[in-house]
Amino acid sequence: MLLSIRRLSKQFCASDLRLTRRVRRLSDQRLTLAFFAAVSRLGDGIVWYALMLALLLFGGESGSRATLQMALLGITSLLVYKGLKRLSRRPRPLAVEHALGTRVAPLDEFSFPSGHTLHAVGFTLVLTAHYPESGLLLWPFCACVAMSRVVLGLHYPSDVLAAIGLGWVLSEISSQLML
Repeated sequence: MLLSIRRLSKQFCASDLRLTRRVRRLSDQRLTLAFFAAVSRLGDGIVWYALMLALLLFGGESGSRATLQMALLGITSLLVYKGLKRLSRRPRPLAVEHALGTRVAPLDEFSFPSGHTLHAVGFTLVLTAHYPESGLLLWPFCACVAMSRVVLGLHYPSDVLAAIGLGWVLSEISSQLML
């Protein structure tokens, strides 16, 4: 049984790497990579910190609540994804296959899950719960952050999909705690 689990795991990882290669090949244009590199950099936290500051300064009580929820979500997400990275120790695609790499340096060594995606999804869910109209800008940005992680060779598609689920679950938990 353990042998079949290991075989399935190897097959899954091989499929994930093939899909990552395909995405990388399809997006291997200078402007495409520059766009996703910029989005990735913004997803490092710049956009979220700026929004939190703006909400604190101009959002009144509702902005303060949203900022507090984002801060709690951010801290929890950081602890969860750092812990999962230490447990999984999954190497990044560009560490497995150097040809997948771009000029964007990873923030840490391991791939699973995508912290950028986890935060983007969680923060977008929190903000759109408080300010539904913000979704018009935030959801496309969130999708681009998630795509950037695979396009740049920093994550496998499964890392991003897992982070989407984690971001959703953690945002739901933070919403329940803020009631």
